[in-house]
Amino acid sequence: MRKWRGGVSLDWQSGELAEGLACYGRREFFEAHEHWELVWLRLPEPEKSFVQAIIQVAAAFHHLQQGNVAGTQSLLQRVQRRLATYPASFGGIAIEPLRTEIGAWLRGIESGNPPTTYPVISTDGSCGES
Repeated sequence: MRKWRGGVSLDWQSGELAEGLACYGRREFFEAHEHWELVWLRLPEPEKSFVQAIIQVAAAFHHLQQGNVAGTQSLLQRVQRRLATYPASFGGIAIEPLRTEIGAWLRGIESGNPPTTYPVISTDGSCGES
C-alpha cells in the first residue's frame, strides 16, 4: 500500500475500514459508522473530511432504517457537497459511482420514490492511491 499526496494510506482491505465496509454491505449502518469513526478520529486532512463523508453515508441510511427520511436527506445532501471536492477516485474508493447513486437517492426522496438499493461503497483497487 502506497501513500498518496503526502497523506496517510487508507487500507480498505483490513482493519476498521474493512470491518466497516463489511458492516455496510450487510446493511449494518450504525456498526459501519462506528468502525469508520475509529479511523476518522486519527486522520489528518484531506483524508479526515473524506472519511467523514463515508461515515455520513452510513449514518444517513441508519436514519432511514429508523424511519427518519428527513435526516437521511439532510445527511446525503451534506455528503454530496463534501464529495464534490474530491476526484472520481480518492482514498481507495470509487467516488464517482457513489456520487451518482447518492444523487439518485436524493432525487428519489424528493419525488417520493427512492431507489430500492443502497449506494455501493466500492474500493477502486488502488489501495489508497488517488
